[in-house]
Amino acid sequence: MADPHVLTALNRKQDELQSAIRAYELKLDAARRELSHINACIRLFQTNGEMPEFPVPMSVFRLFRRGEMFAVCKTALADAPEGLDTRELSRIVIRSKGLDESDPVLRSSIAYNLVRMLQQQAKKGRVIAAGKRRGVSMWALARATR
Repeated sequence: MADPHVLTALNRKQDELQSAIRAYELKLDAARRELSHINACIRLFQTNGEMPEFPVPMSVFRLFRRGEMFAVCKTALADAPEGLDTRELSRIVIRSKGLDESDPVLRSSIAYNLVRMLQQQAKKGRVIAAGKRRGVSMWALARATR
């Protein structure tokens, strides 16, 4: 049997080392965050005379006339009785305007507006939320509007 004094000293040393490691890990995380901010600032100021290319915030509010987005969705939903998900509807809406389908910022912006608009139409009873497919809301025309 080991001496209790030795075990007590070893346990205390173990606790000290574990707390020191936790403190170093916290300092390391803080240093990594600070380094990422410094790197971002360096990229901002290191343009070499050319204009940096930052994504421009986009509002799709003025792209569509009143009711135009729902009219496009209604036509698409009438052709698909099983319903369409938000991603499919956003691609259809983007195609109808002749815009770039591969732009993720545009797709995301259109999708957010579509969800908001379709939720309002669902309250009016024109469309129904037909569940989810792969984490995305499904939409179908209500029977009265078909």
